[in-house]
Amino acid sequence: MASSHPNATPAAPALQRLLRTLTPHRRLVWLAASCSVLNKLFDLAPPVLIGLAVDVVVKQNTAWLAGFGFTTVPGQLGVLAVLSFVIWSAESLFEYLYALLWRNLAQTVQHELRLEAYNHLQKLEMAFFEAGSSGRLMAVLNDDINQLERFLDHGANELLQLITTVLAVGGAMVWLSPMVAGVSFIPIPVILWGSVRFQKRLAPRYAEVREKAGDLASQLSNNLGGMLTIKSYTAEHWELGRLEQQSQAYRSSNRRAIRLSAAFIPLIRFAILFAFLAILVIGGLQAWQGMIATGTYAFLVFITQRLLWPLTTLGRTLDDYQRAMASTNRVLDLLDTPIAIPSGRRPLPHDDVRGDLRFEGVTFGYAGREPLLRHFDLEVPAGSTIGIVGATGSGKSTLVKLLLRLYEVQQGRILLDGQPITELQLGDLRRAIGLVSQEVFLFHGTVAENIAYGSFGASRGAIERAAQLAEAASFIKALPQGFDTVVGERGQRLSGGQRQRIALARAILKDPPVLILDEATAAVDNETESAIQRSLDVITAERTTLVIAHRLSTVRHADRIVVLEHGQLVESGSHNDLIHRGGAYANLWRVQAGLRADEALRL
Repeated sequence: MASSHPNATPAAPALQRLLRTLTPHRRLVWLAASCSVLNKLFDLAPPVLIGLAVDVVVKQNTAWLAGFGFTTVPGQLGVLAVLSFVIWSAESLFEYLYALLWRNLAQTVQHELRLEAYNHLQKLEMAFFEAGSSGRLMAVLNDDINQLERFLDHGANELLQLITTVLAVGGAMVWLSPMVAGVSFIPIPVILWGSVRFQKRLAPRYAEVREKAGDLASQLSNNLGGMLTIKSYTAEHWELGRLEQQSQAYRSSNRRAIRLSAAFIPLIRFAILFAFLAILVIGGLQAWQGMIATGTYAFLVFITQRLLWPLTTLGRTLDDYQRAMASTNRVLDLLDTPIAIPSGRRPLPHDDVRGDLRFEGVTFGYAGREPLLRHFDLEVPAGSTIGIVGATGSGKSTLVKLLLRLYEVQQGRILLDGQPITELQLGDLRRAIGLVSQEVFLFHGTVAENIAYGSFGASRGAIERAAQLAEAASFIKALPQGFDTVVGERGQRLSGGQRQRIALARAILKDPPVLILDEATAAVDNETESAIQRSLDVITAERTTLVIAHRLSTVRHADRIVVLEHGQLVESGSHNDLIHRGGAYANLWRVQAGLRADEALRL
């Protein structure tokens, strides 16, 4: 995860990080917290009323309420009835308000945090995604943020009300009977000590639970994405076994956490029982001896339970708190992941781009591997079509990733129209480049929506013209709903060639000054390749085009062909020039065409 990023800074405590996240909503937090406190104060009032009622029955005309002018017993009971109605109504009102405010806060934070995390995720370099797991990222964006939402929905209110109870009831008991209060406070240090100990032991267990949840989500994501391979190799039983192992690991980590958290409440109950029995006996003796009023004793007996029994929920509250903090750390670690490829500041107006490209002394290697490109130089004049060929691993596709700034060059620089691409606004740079890759990704939606992806304001006429240029209109019109046919997730309802032509139509609609075809015909049949080639003859006119190909027939008519070997440019020239040189390109051509050397020269 992001916490392991080499440039990541040490994380602050989870609660401190969460409070910083809540800063924009401080007014809503204060309102919700105030309603929680007021609700608890009114909730604690009934024992006071009980004590006053007992005082009225026992002392009658000399009861405490008589001092306010209510000298008769019926009058005092009437006052108590009115107070009871007001207190119950206020308690209900503030319960409604705190539930409303905390839930709105939880939903708002959940919404904003998920969008912020996803937006930050989109700005991270491709190396981050290649080093991690999409399933684990899904667990962070979904499960962990939902866990935080659940804590804000319930746990924060429970913590506040618990603190309010201890302070309010403890203060009242000290004021009424210091001795009884002292006895009732005896188990509180034990409870707090036990809570802290449990919290420290629970924290790593819940961190492990969240890690196992991420592993499980990753396994599920991989299996759903690879269902065709699983079925074709009859590996269903094997994959079920692997999933069982991951699920069992998640279950076991949860079981270890549950075993510890479940032991908390029974242990706390014994500490509370000791205090309650002591108060029952000591307070009763004081009332019997006249040291405290009977109503005060009744109040103390009832209020002691209101003080101590809520502490039994401390285990569950801390349980929710630890789960939430583990999730908070994972979400905020993602947000703290540094953006390794920052945008430049110089704007690049789309209409001003000519498409002149230069690679000057570019050196680049993937993390943990030897440099793939070493002092690489290449010049691509504006409006020209350049074919790039070479064996697998020679660095062809890497050039595309560096040009799009999906990775950062380690030495040298790349220039577009004489401007270093690191100085250009990243969005403007990528809008100026259209990419059609071998691995076409179509989104769940209609054909028209997929063609218009990235050109979201395009008219239906423009979409259909782009499809026509991509030689895709005929098969699209033959689909059940034509351009409104839903392609399914990843375009699974279409063939590979159909997906490829939709991707080409998408790039045509974008109308980029620079077009990159990265193995765009590698996985299609001859008919589809011919259709794409006819399209290219039209759309590459007066547009800078880089065509990366294994099939040399795709680049045969390029203005210039460059041959890469081990990250080095070893040959450059037209198709005919390279064939007559008899070098690396001629060998590749002969192998693909199945010709002898003399036959290759005659073509």
